[in-house]
Amino acid sequence: MKMPSFGYEVKKSFLPVDGRKRIVIERIFPSVDCSDFPLKRVIGQTMVVRAYVFADGHERISVHLAYRHIADSQWTEIPMGELGNDEWEASFPLEKLGIYEVKIIGWIDHFQNWLEKLHKLAENDKDIAVELAIGIGLLEKNWAFSRSQELKDWIDRLKDERLSLHQRLQLIKNPYLEELVQKNPDRSLSVESNSPLYIFVERSKAQFSSWYEFFPRSWSTVPGKHGTFKECERLLPDIAAMGFDVVYLPPIHPIGKKARKGKNNALIASPEDVGSPWAIGSAEGGHKSIHPSLGSLEDFRHFVKKAAEYGIEVALDIAFQCSPDHPYLLEHPAWFKWRPDGTVQYAENPPKKYEDIVPFDFETEDWQALWEELKSIFVFWINQGVKIFRVDNPHTKPLAFWRWVIWEIKRDYPDTLFLSEAFTRPKLLYGLAKRGFSQSYTYFTWRSEASEIKAYMEELTSPPVVEFFRPNFWPNTPDILASYLQYAPPSVFKMRHVLAATLSSNYGIYGPAFELCVNIPLEPGKEEYKDSEKYEIKTWDWNAPGNIKEFIAKVNHIRKLHPSLQRTENIRFIQGDNPRLLAYVKELPGHGDPLLIVVNMSRNTETGWIHFQPESVGLDPSKPYQLTDLLADVTYTWHGEWNFVKLDPEACPAHLFQLSQDGSFSP
Repeated sequence: MKMPSFGYEVKKSFLPVDGRKRIVIERIFPSVDCSDFPLKRVIGQTMVVRAYVFADGHERISVHLAYRHIADSQWTEIPMGELGNDEWEASFPLEKLGIYEVKIIGWIDHFQNWLEKLHKLAENDKDIAVELAIGIGLLEKNWAFSRSQELKDWIDRLKDERLSLHQRLQLIKNPYLEELVQKNPDRSLSVESNSPLYIFVERSKAQFSSWYEFFPRSWSTVPGKHGTFKECERLLPDIAAMGFDVVYLPPIHPIGKKARKGKNNALIASPEDVGSPWAIGSAEGGHKSIHPSLGSLEDFRHFVKKAAEYGIEVALDIAFQCSPDHPYLLEHPAWFKWRPDGTVQYAENPPKKYEDIVPFDFETEDWQALWEELKSIFVFWINQGVKIFRVDNPHTKPLAFWRWVIWEIKRDYPDTLFLSEAFTRPKLLYGLAKRGFSQSYTYFTWRSEASEIKAYMEELTSPPVVEFFRPNFWPNTPDILASYLQYAPPSVFKMRHVLAATLSSNYGIYGPAFELCVNIPLEPGKEEYKDSEKYEIKTWDWNAPGNIKEFIAKVNHIRKLHPSLQRTENIRFIQGDNPRLLAYVKELPGHGDPLLIVVNMSRNTETGWIHFQPESVGLDPSKPYQLTDLLADVTYTWHGEWNFVKLDPEACPAHLFQLSQDGSFSP
């Protein structure tokens, strides 16, 4: 029967470049998409790498792991240990910030295989003479590859016919020779992993941070007047006292005047309206300029230095978009889309229109110049002392651009961190993280049920997501007043704060709206603030009645004292009989001091029984044990596995228990 023709011929060939190479390196892990994207770690950690490496037959193989920092020319090689079932493992310390690359190298250890055979042979002269010749031949291959003079000296001694066969046999069985051969292997037929495994090694703040966002223009000492960096310096002691170590500022650049938005996003602005900081650029400058009303570049540098005195870093918002009167439109018109009527295409997300914002055209033929200019914006602010960037809407720019620019910055400025603000589809959100973002906004903002929180945390802390995605939990942002916060009492704000600060090691709040429990939406059904600070200067009374500043400070203080709250993946959920109580353990092996956290997810008093096994954290289950609530400074005694909990949210919406037995904390 004749097969039909489909108009093409299959020409695929599986002929290898060198068919003599028999080692197979089938898998390296952990990895992200078969090592297409980098893993994420922080400095000081130990990197553990495993691989499946094998060959046909039963011959012994050798496997090495090679690693280097990309700034180094030399590789460091270490042998991998066999775990069984053709699985190999090695580890090495991550001692430098920046990018590491790792590869696996395997080869068949012919000399070792021959030596094992030799030990099994009966020692008669005929066998010894033949095997000795074979062994010397193998050693000569090792020497030809390594050119070790010491190995050459051993070969010459083994060839010395003045020695008897049995004397040469004893020489070749000498453990030192075996060790020397291992140092100088024959790797002429070795196999390397197809592509390097890359690791982004970042500073500890990538893993553990507390962010506080505020609008500098709302903090003038004169109500209603535009605030300055100098005036904002007075806020730093209070922000530090609340326990925050990152201050994040919305865009600080000149704001466009064309199509400027008014209060509450009104399409028509009055002369006194200040516009949205995300409408970047005017005749006064663009992304490398500062809004004149905020002060000078020197004022900004002083603010950064002053923040550092309080243990705070300044993070800047980088929004790659322009107002219609940004200088780029005149200087580089090819970077934008122009409509048939000669007007520039503004941003749209139907039915929403953003006439005050013009997006870049990343399909421009001048894309390389555009990319280089956008990279230079990061470099400019790095040179002003900024090492943390919150990137606005990165999901509306090509992923290839982010992969390139983050790699470029990480190579030259390895202590730089990037936070992705992308509330978008899961695969796109994760795709951005794979391309190098240090941290990412998440869907936590919309997870309101205990079951949703549990499922989401299990997703974030399981492979492969845990290898490339570091969540940063925000209960509110200037754009989002979540539905559960609308018209909510302070107890709900406290509850969301405990969740954000204990589930994730990185979290942030938009203040002072959050700590003042601002809860009025623009209109029912919309997750936007009424009289949003995005469009107007606000006057805040930071110490207004009902604020939760002290509560926030206490939670942040606990986070800094307990290492188990400084990681995200180390979470284990606990069963209970009330679905409105969320219980989980955070512990860090080797550090002791595990914490048991119980959160009331409702606005009402909730009771229930919690199933906690004390032996799971090193406590003796046959004895009573103590739980000290670090939020309420009250100690309880529990017995066995099932214990009763009652949480009145008006008193405190959560227990944050430290565990002990016989007056000492658990190991």
